[in-house]
Amino acid sequence: MRIAAAQILTGRDPQDNLRLVRESVAEAAAQGARIVVFPEATMRAFGAGRLDEIAEPLDGPWATSVAESAREYGVLVVVGMFTPGQGGRVRNTLLVTGPAGDAGGGPDRDLHLGYDKIHLFDAFGFAESDTVEPGDATHVVTVDGVGVGLSVCYDIRFPGQYTALATAGARITLCSASWGAGEGKVDQWRLLARARALDSTTFLFAVGQADPEVEGVEVKPGAPTGVGHSLLVGPDGTVRAEAGAGSELLVVDVDDDEATGIRKVIPVLANGRVTEPSGGQVPR
Repeated sequence: MRIAAAQILTGRDPQDNLRLVRESVAEAAAQGARIVVFPEATMRAFGAGRLDEIAEPLDGPWATSVAESAREYGVLVVVGMFTPGQGGRVRNTLLVTGPAGDAGGGPDRDLHLGYDKIHLFDAFGFAESDTVEPGDATHVVTVDGVGVGLSVCYDIRFPGQYTALATAGARITLCSASWGAGEGKVDQWRLLARARALDSTTFLFAVGQADPEVEGVEVKPGAPTGVGHSLLVGPDGTVRAEAGAGSELLVVDVDDDEATGIRKVIPVLANGRVTEPSGGQVPR
């Protein structure tokens, strides 16, 4: 399966960002991509304005326009947007839309659904939960018979989500992000991607926003606006491909059967055990 990471830098205007999506979908399709993955907050960048004023449901005009591009070019598009939540907050949603192929014995299907980010980025001085409502369910979609797990940014720090996705059938996992900049943050991004791939013995395709500093764009201090370095990690934890810091289309080929072979050699999913605390005193 050929997958493309559209490492773009989005801004305030959802329509400008939609144009970037269309252009990237066309370019990725021309290179034979089956899935095109965009960063978190593609609809509007963090720190670029209120999220509740642009949030739309999955049948709204923004998501519908993405779906039209997916159908036109015959690819599955995975893209970060914002949908309405409760109490004035929004949901940080990963839209999955386009042809998904035959799931096994039936007709080809079109997908149009969303995964809502479970783990909110209340860290490094940023409080995503002030404006965003968390999701409560993991999600695996089937594309051409292959299980593809979904995750967003801060989710990558929580191993249990990735092992749950693998247990539910994922052999490829996607993580769309708008990673916060700072000392050591790119190294953390790489380390976490490699660790989650090993935890789940899946291919992990981690796709981030481009670094605005490299692009010469001023952003709101403190907002997680991207560092680039989208990467594909194999189920053995090795980095197979990595983008630079700026805007880039990274196209990779993934042989999902490799995950099956590595799970025979490193059977962490099969060997895992859940143990209960002993109830004894904690040493001090």
